[in-house]
Amino acid sequence: MDSTGVISSKISSPQGESEFDFYIGLCLALSSSIFIGSSFIIKKISLKRLNKVGLRASAGGFGYLKDWTWWIGLLTMGVGELANFGAYAFAPASLVTPLGALSVLVSAVLASKFLHETLNTNGKMGCILCVLGSVVVVIHSPHEAEFSTVDDLLSRLAEADFLYYAFIVSVIVISIIFFLGPRYGNRYVSVYVALCSAVGSLTVMACKGLGLAIRNSITGVLPAHDVWIIAIFLLVAVAFICLQMNYLNKALDVFDTSIVTPAYYVMFTTMVIVVSAILFREWASMEVTSILGASCGFGITIVAIFLLTSSHKEKLAQSFASSREYGSNHYLPRTV
Repeated sequence: MDSTGVISSKISSPQGESEFDFYIGLCLALSSSIFIGSSFIIKKISLKRLNKVGLRASAGGFGYLKDWTWWIGLLTMGVGELANFGAYAFAPASLVTPLGALSVLVSAVLASKFLHETLNTNGKMGCILCVLGSVVVVIHSPHEAEFSTVDDLLSRLAEADFLYYAFIVSVIVISIIFFLGPRYGNRYVSVYVALCSAVGSLTVMACKGLGLAIRNSITGVLPAHDVWIIAIFLLVAVAFICLQMNYLNKALDVFDTSIVTPAYYVMFTTMVIVVSAILFREWASMEVTSILGASCGFGITIVAIFLLTSSHKEKLAQSFASSREYGSNHYLPRTV
């Protein structure tokens, strides 16, 4: 075989296609972070203005649905989530999810400009580390696809380890909705953020399943009589996203953006990495050095996020104090 044939064989090989998909997913993940980070700021501006004239979202108010600014924020988040969905369809979750840290960077920079939230030296250092950590994650993340067909994914979904994880998530969500949320949601940022993160980890799996089903349908791998699988994945993803949005609005209404965003990133990313390891087993094919590199990149990113929020400790205490007062007088049920 001549050199031209060798080159052609490499380009058309599954490995070449996998590398091409990887870079498409990377570009989509980066654009997603920009849109999602901007949406946090737009929605926060709307909620702050509406708090002066109506019932707060954390107390069950839905006045933000009549505000055009909030809808712009929702549209921006929709574009970001669409790009994020495309990224999950092309690239491994262990790459796409940690890159969500860039949305924290975007929101921190925009918050300092439009919400007048201070970004001091620690915050600027956090921005730099956020970028460096993301680069390390990209370099060491797995480049190959997890599954090639929907049948492979469905068989893995039926395995006991994933079912155990889904059961634990269900217990967390039900406990927060009916018990922990009404009592502690306005006091501790981790309550509503934990619900959003738990549901979000399953949303990622639904999005990856939807993307895989659509790709299989286009290429003819998925039979015509099985296209209902696409509708199932779509309905599950939409339901989970709506649940996340509702409780994320509650968290943003009570707590500062600089608090909600990093807490959400750390919890959400951790849970996605866990469920990806369970369902997709992305780490099984990676070398030890790559696993250590990806872990270090994720660790650097976490340090960066907490540096971004270190300048808001005083504001955090004030937010907790006001949310306690507000919750005890207007929202939390009294007990005898």
